[in-house]
Amino acid sequence: MTGAEVWETKIVIQEEGRESHAEATLSGKSTQRMVGHGSAKCNPLDENVPAIGDELAAARALSDLSHQLMRTAKQDIEEHTRQPVRGLWE
Repeated sequence: MTGAEVWETKIVIQEEGRESHAEATLSGKSTQRMVGHGSAKCNPLDENVPAIGDELAAARALSDLSHQLMRTAKQDIEEHTRQPVRGLWE
């Protein structure tokens, strides 16, 4: 590949009371659009700090997105090489 390719990630966070829900969307020219989801719920015994819930929900959405991207890469490698892939993190 010559030059740079830009992939963009957008994270949308919604709060509902003591819960946060995040959706992370990855888009780019050579990758299919992927969406990861994550959520966080404040323990009833803890102080409600929405920013912490947002961080956890966003991290979980990005983790979900990362797993999807690894699975896609694994499938693409196997289709290209016609060999099973071993040792990739999933």
